[in-house]
Amino acid sequence: VQLVESGGGRVQPGGSLTLSCLASGVTFKNYPITWLRQAPGKGPEWVSGINTGDGTASYADSVMGRFTISADNAKHTVYLQMNNLQPEDTARYYCAIPVGEVRVRDFSEVDWSGQGTQVTVSS
Repeated sequence: VQLVESGGGRVQPGGSLTLSCLASGVTFKNYPITWLRQAPGKGPEWVSGINTGDGTASYADSVMGRFTISADNAKHTVYLQMNNLQPEDTARYYCAIPVGEVRVRDFSEVDWSGQGTQVTVSS
């Protein structure tokens, strides 16, 4: 199983980015995909997750209304559209396949994760 994140970068507050997570080695529509982030000196924080089978999405309160998760089963890719980014969104973002539910507390609750992509929000 391989998960590869891309799309990170540096943006100003209020800006937008779209992260991608390309999955290989799995039957894509059978697995939920979740996003976590980790800022320097802080523990991991769950951000959002999607059931790729039916498209059911969930979000952390901190990103609700600003982030949108979606899946393209044909491309084996999950996207995280991030709007109105703020400095507190600065972190390394990881996609992962959870052990169970998409809402996870940390990496101990995921089976596989990628290397992450850095998002920096700064003026």
